Amino acid sequence: MHNPQTLRFPKPLAAGDLIAVTAPSSGVPPALHPRLDLAIAALEHRGFRVLEGECLRQQANGASAIPRRRADELTAFLTAPEIAAVMPPWGGNLAIELLDLVDFDALASSPAKWFSGFSDLSTLHLPLTTIAGWATVHGPNLMQFGASAVDETTAGLWALLTASHGVDFEQRSSIAFERVSADWKSNPGANLVASEKTKWKRFDGAEAPLHLEGRLIGGCLDTLSRLAGTRYGNVPAYIASSGKEGTLLYLENAELAPFEVARALHCLRMHGWLDGLHGILLGRNAATGSSDDFTYMDALRSALEGVCCPTLYDLDIGHLPPQVSLVNGAFAKIDYAAGSGSIVQQFR
Repeated sequence: MHNPQTLRFPKPLAAGDLIAVTAPSSGVPPALHPRLDLAIAALEHRGFRVLEGECLRQQANGASAIPRRRADELTAFLTAPEIAAVMPPWGGNLAIELLDLVDFDALASSPAKWFSGFSDLSTLHLPLTTIAGWATVHGPNLMQFGASAVDETTAGLWALLTASHGVDFEQRSSIAFERVSADWKSNPGANLVASEKTKWKRFDGAEAPLHLEGRLIGGCLDTLSRLAGTRYGNVPAYIASSGKEGTLLYLENAELAPFEVARALHCLRMHGWLDGLHGILLGRNAATGSSDDFTYMDALRSALEGVCCPTLYDLDIGHLPPQVSLVNGAFAKIDYAAGSGSIVQQFR
């Protein structure tokens, strides 16, 4: 377990750097290749060179390839000296198959490089940070950059990846978010349709301003809740080693119905993930399923009642874009007031 205060931050990206694109979880089927082509062209337009992996432009049995092929290609890209960053197209469902096939202990001796995205990629972000000691980015997936016009919040990923170490990186809450996304098959260059007003909220219902500080760790609740109690999900050790700086745990729900949200959060609580935190940050709930007498908010109340730290929810994190880019391992300062807020991260 790496001390969060000694995590390694990859060097800032610069024009001419080589970015590798592989799909360690779901691949991209032919019908969505035009969107992928636009996203890769966007990388090249920014001056980056692009290397496509073999585990990318196909999908069978829920993934881009068999587990061993995906794990080997990901490891090769993460360790190749000439590659500066690895950007999967998106998440998926079966990244968990790679955990016992990727040597995270060996990666601890390799130079850190940026590994970005969200959803099922959280399954890999967490051990890369807690075992290998790499700072990783929970932020927009590569496929989102296939839009003809990228919104300011999503585009913030590039400011983060190119930011100099020691410089504060600030992001603010969005103005509006997307509830229903466009069809990328019929319109490969479709933009974000931000139709719903963004409003950050305090779980305690208070309206007063709130300031939180701590080292970031977290990701997709759907996948991370499966890692609790394993060596790949030793968040309690991360919290303990954060010391006086403290820890901010962020989570977002993609598909879990309210009862599953409650069970997942209770599981994390029983495994010590909610002990000693400086704050909890919850992204917008993307799941639509609900029962008549038990809602998403009932699930939060069931699991978080009595947790001794402040909680913010409906933040710009997760499957209802746009979302901010959060670095696992970064020291963050969160300021909330009147339904909006800011996040300042320090890479040190």
